[in-house]
Amino acid sequence: MKVPFICLALLAMPAFAQDADIGRSHYHTHCATCHGLEGRGDGPMAGVMLIKPVDLTELSAQNGGRFPLERVVMRIDGRDPLVSHGSPMPVFGDYFEGSFDVPIKAPSGQPVLTSRPVVDLVTYLQEIQRIE
Repeated sequence: MKVPFICLALLAMPAFAQDADIGRSHYHTHCATCHGLEGRGDGPMAGVMLIKPVDLTELSAQNGGRFPLERVVMRIDGRDPLVSHGSPMPVFGDYFEGSFDVPIKAPSGQPVLTSRPVVDLVTYLQEIQRIE
């Protein structure tokens, strides 16, 4: 069986360290205004938004106990635009879109390529998930 070149190239990529502390900083700078300091969807701008921000601490609980990594990565980096954000993240889309050259491992084991800031931010979001 022949393996496509792109798959081999992804497997050969070095594993990048994920930094939740940097992700926390990105979150507080770029996300807390709408999603709140603790990610519960209660930021100062939440009251004026037509579609309320989701509680980011409940992403795993709302997905059968599994963090929806691919969906979250693609929402943040703009590949899966969210209508309430007006497409990509409203003010910070350019910062998170970047080049998709850093792999993050999905629950399926497959790598998802995104930008370095998204990897760190998603790592932080995984840390703040409520465990029931």
